[in-house]
Amino acid sequence: MLHRPEGLQRTASTAGIAATGRRSRHTALPRGRHRGEDTSQSFARGFAALGELALAGVQVSARAVDLASDRVLFSVDDHVVMPTASIGKVLLLVEVAAQLQARHTSGLTLLDREARDAVGDAGVWQHLAVPSLPLADLAALIGSTSDNLATNVLLRRIGLEAVSARTEQLGLTRTALLDLVRDRRGPDDAPQLSVGSAKELVWLFASLARGEIVDQPTSQRVVQWLSLNTDLSLVAGAFGLDPLAHRGADHGLLLVNKTGTDNGVRSEVGVLRGPRAGVAYAVSMYFDDSALPVRLGVIEGMRTIGLDLLEYVH
Repeated sequence: MLHRPEGLQRTASTAGIAATGRRSRHTALPRGRHRGEDTSQSFARGFAALGELALAGVQVSARAVDLASDRVLFSVDDHVVMPTASIGKVLLLVEVAAQLQARHTSGLTLLDREARDAVGDAGVWQHLAVPSLPLADLAALIGSTSDNLATNVLLRRIGLEAVSARTEQLGLTRTALLDLVRDRRGPDDAPQLSVGSAKELVWLFASLARGEIVDQPTSQRVVQWLSLNTDLSLVAGAFGLDPLAHRGADHGLLLVNKTGTDNGVRSEVGVLRGPRAGVAYAVSMYFDDSALPVRLGVIEGMRTIGLDLLEYVH
């Protein structure tokens, strides 16, 4: 039996997030076009895959909307607060972009990495010799490789308080960046790097795509950073795009996405545009990561949702 991550409810309360913790319940809502035909079965494969995962003990939350109409294409416990790992870094990028647009800082400002910023796992800066990089380059590293070291250095400059204030200003109550990136989390640390609900994450990315987060230049700057993302291993693994080069249209597809990966956590939020339609989507999974087949099953389920999304837009 899978339970909510220890301390998540406490952290959510601290961040002003009211978590509810129901077991995944799959509810098909009205759907949009699918190749110009009746869409009653548009996401049948995805629902079946998510249902199997839920029965196996995986906690599932997901949502997708049509960009043009805001019609909900599918929804699975999209209000539930889930751990989202690195997806919360998007909130940092929003605040950085807003400060650049307001000229509170310069993208050319050099920031030094310090011993207290050191962290492993995602990112390339930890493997480079250069000790200082421009602020805008750090944001690009976060967008492209979810760089943990760049995240901590930027957070030290921008401040977690400023990110939290911006998040509140945007009206997000179930989504938050809770901490800097840590190799190990102690009892006094936030138990998760970030949390979020699929409903709010879909709204955030749809609003970024429309230029509505803070203002159009701020939204555009964040989208440009996120368009560099090289992680197409989850939902976006179904789209057939080049992970290292997909900023331009490829077979009519344009993607902007952010993933979050941690022990027992797989999460993705994005916007996919195609010849027929555009969608904003979010899928989060929390599971017992003690066996590789379970993890592979989660990834396969997320890619099955990706196939449904691809067929909807293409």
